[in-house]
Amino acid sequence: MTTSSQPVLLVKDPDRLETRLKEVPPEPGVYFMRDTTDQILYIGKSKKLRSRVRSYFRDNHALNPRIALMVMQVAEIEFIVTDTEAEALALEANLIKQHQPHFNVLLKDDKKYPYLCVTWSEEYPRIFITRKRRVGNAKDRYYGPYVDVHTLRSTLHLVKRLFPLRQRLQPLFKDRPCLNYDIGRCPGVCQKLITPEDYRKIIAKIAMIFQGRTQELEEQLTKQMEKAADELNFEYAARLRDQIRGLQSLGAEQKVALPNDTVSRDAIALMADDQHACIQLFQIRAGRLVGRLGFVAEAQSGTPGDILQRVLEEHYSTVESVEIPSEIHTQHELPEGEMLAEFLSERRGRKVNILVPQRQSKADLIEMVERNAGYELARTQRFADRNNQAMLDLAEILDLPDLPHRIEGYDISHIQGSDAVASQVVFIDGLPAKQHYRHYKIKDATVRSGHSDDFASMAEVIRRRFRKYDKSQLAAKSPDVEAPVFRKPDKDFPDLVMIDGGKGQLSAVVAVLRDMNLLEEVKVVSLAKQREEIFLPGESLPLTTTAEQPGVQLLRRLRDEAHRFAVSFHRQQRSDRMKRSRLEEIPGLGHYRQKQLLAHFRSIDYLREASAKQIEEVPGIGAKMAQQIYDYFHPQFKDEDMAIDPSSATE
Repeated sequence: MTTSSQPVLLVKDPDRLETRLKEVPPEPGVYFMRDTTDQILYIGKSKKLRSRVRSYFRDNHALNPRIALMVMQVAEIEFIVTDTEAEALALEANLIKQHQPHFNVLLKDDKKYPYLCVTWSEEYPRIFITRKRRVGNAKDRYYGPYVDVHTLRSTLHLVKRLFPLRQRLQPLFKDRPCLNYDIGRCPGVCQKLITPEDYRKIIAKIAMIFQGRTQELEEQLTKQMEKAADELNFEYAARLRDQIRGLQSLGAEQKVALPNDTVSRDAIALMADDQHACIQLFQIRAGRLVGRLGFVAEAQSGTPGDILQRVLEEHYSTVESVEIPSEIHTQHELPEGEMLAEFLSERRGRKVNILVPQRQSKADLIEMVERNAGYELARTQRFADRNNQAMLDLAEILDLPDLPHRIEGYDISHIQGSDAVASQVVFIDGLPAKQHYRHYKIKDATVRSGHSDDFASMAEVIRRRFRKYDKSQLAAKSPDVEAPVFRKPDKDFPDLVMIDGGKGQLSAVVAVLRDMNLLEEVKVVSLAKQREEIFLPGESLPLTTTAEQPGVQLLRRLRDEAHRFAVSFHRQQRSDRMKRSRLEEIPGLGHYRQKQLLAHFRSIDYLREASAKQIEEVPGIGAKMAQQIYDYFHPQFKDEDMAIDPSSATE
């Protein structure tokens, strides 16, 4: 690898540019483009590094606008030579994931499409649907993202009926299985009535369905069924027969007309507008459509071929080798198609062909995929247009200078003052941004059971939220210094704050912001529940709006989400308090040991059923305390032990 510390742009120093280009070898590898601050702008790969890097500076008119802009910012070129083109492709994929350069084609992770996750990292793996692909444990497997959520849920529901799987996140009973075990729906995972090895074999069969290997699984089960029948194990054979029939019903009507229906193939196409590129990838196995995956990218991030290439590289880098098909049909020619084909062939252990169909049924298949991508693009456009229209309307209603990019909503939840909590939810560009949600426990001593005060609670939350922006503290320290012109301090500062409530809640919030010298900087409104009325600070009458206006509907979605988030947290706090209140009645049992007991037994019901010996197993609980806890939940046994037998008291 070569480096240079010169900060001058290469396009402005032709001599140094030519020197750097001559230093790049004509071998396979990966190259880096860096700017004057040493930040990586772009990472690429090539089977001939020198030719590829030189092409960026040969003719700017042949580059798309995004890459042309990148070239104008390049101050340094670095490279890593590899032995093969396949190694270069794998290395490039890892480096892009690590550095995420601005000018590379990056797929959007907007949680639009869900994944199916299998947690192989756990002793007894779980299977669930998620919209967030985590990077926690490398052993966990993700399948997708799936476009058809309904089909995915239906498939998972059928799988749970066909195969004995864990049905509950938490066991219903501590010392015995529930009804699901008795009816054969669960193998008794909670009580470990099945070994981890045998359970993982069941999960492996299910994983074959989502790998597109349903036909292979059917053949395996058929052989097992015939063997069980020969051994006169008719009950097991009947269970396998039902599983085979269920698998045959999966996508039985989703046939694709192709001349050779024994070949496994993927077909990929996209449709794009000025902003979005919606990509569809159809997985076809034995003439059957077994999966329809969807991806979203920025339309300006590259040519259609560049985008399709990046999608295929990212997708196949995360799948198992058995999931790679023998043919891949693409809508556009890939810029590095040969390199990708070699990489996939090496991973699969057999040849993989990448081609652009031009005639007959294979071209019809690409046209069908493209048409579906067009429908997804239209759906994406409608969704984006709805949010833009709502923000435009809201900006007009509230007379905002710009569109409200970040909107925060607040709500209070309690029951007659007990377990009072608050929620903060955040919408960015009209969509929920759950990574920014926050809970608050109300600390005001006057807010307690039997005495609620929503005004004081809301004031406390707003004060805590904007504490770090408090300008009154700066003014108190330096009274002679003139306050500077306010500028948005960071990306977490809201463009609009919405309070769930009427004029009372709004007045309490306004008073707090005025004390903090932030009333001019924080745009705040309230939304009353009954008539969906919007109130502004200092105004006695609500704004003239209708409940069907897009801007009002956006505030209603924000308000409903804040209410849901607050209520769920309040219920959790109330449940925890009720658990603790029972344990607090036991003399000598402190808060720490209460937490230990609940962490071990998970519920008061389990603790009540435990013996003194089982309670003693909890860390920090001795024999005497364990007996005290047992006696508390079983007072009748304690009374019987203390009772005097009349027949023994004759003396």
